[in-house]
Amino acid sequence: MSNNRSGSFIGGLMLGATIGAFTGLLIAPRTGRETRKLLKKSADALPDLAEDLSTSAQIQAERLSENALRSWDDTLERLREAIAAGIDASARENQSLKRHKSQDNSNSLPPNINN
Repeated sequence: MSNNRSGSFIGGLMLGATIGAFTGLLIAPRTGRETRKLLKKSADALPDLAEDLSTSAQIQAERLSENALRSWDDTLERLREAIAAGIDASARENQSLKRHKSQDNSNSLPPNINN
């Protein structure tokens, strides 16, 4: 979970830095020609930034997927163990009831039909 938060933080940081750079360029006291040069350089860097953000998002998605699969596998294993324990307990209880019933039948005498 912390990996997801750090990836979101890094993505937000990069986006904020980009927005801040563009805002700074627009309000900076430069000539129009200098500002256009800087904007062009920044625009040329956007594909790399987008690729970095995409890669970061893909890595985070893979981590999230791996964590979800691991969690699912753990849950499935616990469920299997619980079912096996339930089956064992049911079999023991069934045997106990059969023993109890056979003891009751052996202790009781059949009624005397011939008086």
